[in-house]
Amino acid sequence: MGFAAFDNTYDWSRLATYRQTAMNTPNGQIDLSVGSPVDPVPQSVQRALATAANEHNAFGYPKTIGTDDLRGAIAHWMRVCRGVDMDAVGAGVVPTVGSKEAVALMASLLGLGQGDVVIQPKVSYPTYEIGTQIAGASVHKVDDVADTDSWRTIPGVKAIWINSPSNPTGAVLSADQLAGIVAAAREIGAVVLSDECYAMMDWRTAFTHDDSNEAQAANSFSLSSTPCVLSSAVCEGSAKGVLMLYSLSKQSNMAGYRTAFIAGDAGIIKHMSAYRKQLGLIIPGPVQAAMAAGLRDVASVHNQWKRYRYRLESLVSALRDYGYDAHMPQGGLYVWVKALSGDCWNDMAALADLGIVPSPGEFYGAPDSLRFSSTADDETIELACSALRHAA
Repeated sequence: MGFAAFDNTYDWSRLATYRQTAMNTPNGQIDLSVGSPVDPVPQSVQRALATAANEHNAFGYPKTIGTDDLRGAIAHWMRVCRGVDMDAVGAGVVPTVGSKEAVALMASLLGLGQGDVVIQPKVSYPTYEIGTQIAGASVHKVDDVADTDSWRTIPGVKAIWINSPSNPTGAVLSADQLAGIVAAAREIGAVVLSDECYAMMDWRTAFTHDDSNEAQAANSFSLSSTPCVLSSAVCEGSAKGVLMLYSLSKQSNMAGYRTAFIAGDAGIIKHMSAYRKQLGLIIPGPVQAAMAAGLRDVASVHNQWKRYRYRLESLVSALRDYGYDAHMPQGGLYVWVKALSGDCWNDMAALADLGIVPSPGEFYGAPDSLRFSSTADDETIELACSALRHAA
């Protein structure tokens, strides 16, 4: 069977009218909708890409599972920045062509289909649902995935999606909550799928790092990044039945490079890698070199963290002045608010008159809410804040 049909409201063309209205305002369109990075790619990444442009991995076929250098960089990143010793928990890894491809094909590569059920949060990234539908499996949405009683007795559950920090809400799951999900999933033979792409964008503590002492660095990062599903305390020392997704799109502004990876259960990773090889789902060789450089350049991640924190704090303040009950997210890159009118589309129209275009909450399963992205440059954020305050 080929790909099954999918049905979802996630369609950016639905914003065309609001974009046109915004463009006709004195400020023009102030786009806070799509979470697409705008800041420079780190110099270290650019140099690595240029250096690798005519090396063997460029004119020859690159490895599906990644070069030794890239795999080493991922292992180092996971150990130092996420507090995970991949060898100790028996985790494998495979690079993916961006995280969206990995999310969309996850259910298919797990071999799920008719009769299988995938659990996901009601308010979440739309591609979880689309990927499940494409595989021909069924979606079951719950208010809180950490409430394992809401899904553990449902017949046919084969996988559970977690997203922490959440896109769009910014909510973060604790290590205890993650551990509870892993334990419940193992009881019923389901796979935990943890999307941790925004893990380093944690706003509850300060971002610190000290390369001079790797153990100390690991401890400092554990305080400034969200809990990882592959940490020993969460997975009880084994990656069995657990997969984690990670991306460099936001922390290193590499969305256009399509650099992400799946880490976790070595058996599942090996199975997926075999299919990925035959399907040609391979990161280009020079990009693998660039990805390794990005993972090693922690200083650039810190700089990006500071940019996003400033933008989020500015947006929260202006949105509150305008009348929204806005708060700094626990993590991630978005300010998530209830619509003042009670309906996202009514608020979209009112904001378009100010030149501002956020994302409608309906895209994420919450038609009574809105998402404002901090992935715009400082000038754009300041323009949005000024427009909100003048209209207040």
